[in-house]
Amino acid sequence: MDNGVFRKLLLLITYVVALVVVIVKIDVVLDWCSGVLLAFRPIFIGFAIAFILSRPCNFFARLYAKGMGKRGEKLARPLAVVTAYVMLFAVIGVLISLVVPELTRSIQRFVGNMNIYAENLQEVIDFITQRLSLENLAKLNLPDKINDILGDALNQVLDTLTGTVPHLISATSSLVSAVVTTVISFVFSVYMLSGGPKLTAQCRRLVVVYLPESIAKRVLAVVRLTADTFTKYVSGQLIEACILGSLCFIGMVVFRFDYAPLISVIIGVSALIPVAGAYIGAVLAALLLAMISPIKAFWFLVFLAVLQQLEGNLIYPRVVGTSLGLPGIWVLAAVTVGSSLLGFIGLVISVPLTAVVYTILKYDLRQRLPGKELQEVEDPQESGEA
Repeated sequence: MDNGVFRKLLLLITYVVALVVVIVKIDVVLDWCSGVLLAFRPIFIGFAIAFILSRPCNFFARLYAKGMGKRGEKLARPLAVVTAYVMLFAVIGVLISLVVPELTRSIQRFVGNMNIYAENLQEVIDFITQRLSLENLAKLNLPDKINDILGDALNQVLDTLTGTVPHLISATSSLVSAVVTTVISFVFSVYMLSGGPKLTAQCRRLVVVYLPESIAKRVLAVVRLTADTFTKYVSGQLIEACILGSLCFIGMVVFRFDYAPLISVIIGVSALIPVAGAYIGAVLAALLLAMISPIKAFWFLVFLAVLQQLEGNLIYPRVVGTSLGLPGIWVLAAVTVGSSLLGFIGLVISVPLTAVVYTILKYDLRQRLPGKELQEVEDPQESGEA
């Protein structure tokens, strides 16, 4: 038997055996993959931090290099990394010092007025039952229900405290693990940021050397497109969340809505969630205000709708730039599938990842089809009428 045929046959047999083993022991394989991903978690988190800080770090590096001249070229990158992290910690510190005290007071006020809000809701329910003749709602005693829920929650807390030693050990272990992971992640991010240009050049060199020229060009183009898309998306979502939360707080203070800090934080954080974030934030905020006054909740929804239209159509395009160019149906599909597969991480990365795939397929389609055939595929009705 020819050596080439024998090698191909041996490779095929090995592939079939490996595939059968994976199918039979799929649970073991999944556990092993989960363990590997868990071991690489600090690297992934560090890469995410470095990716978020890469744009301001590059900006400061160019600024320092220009200001210090040739003598300071070696110091420009380290100084830029330090400046980026100082800026990050400063923003986090300012947010904590400004938001957390107001947020705590809002939550304390909300918990303290829970019975009053329950009575207000009970009055609304009684009014609705009288108007619509709903017998089931008439039997509902909301204050008693809320007291029962709070009592059950208190009993659950007391039951948990009875086994405080094992819970304390578990919580301490989780806390130590989280702290260690965070520290290692930041160390990795510092190394990635400080050696960013060198690491990028090394990865590009590996691709060019070990892959054929045509494949290497495609891989580099896809990596460049992915980096640009994710950078645009992440920076856009963060800026939009900050702008929307700040404008919501200013508007609520001007119109004297209750719980302005708490609701503004809810609106800002929910803005990070694609598609459904605006609705989630609006519903949660409206429920909080409805306990005080349904009229205030209604006017808040009107205010929020106007604010989101203003921010989405005027402010966001000018500050962030154009969108990812992804049709709405694909955004909805990406969010649905990504959140189902990977939870919150899938919710965050699904939209830019789908935008990358969509752009690649659109470019490949334009390369494969001539102009006339492409026009017929994109708009078959016009080509049929012609």
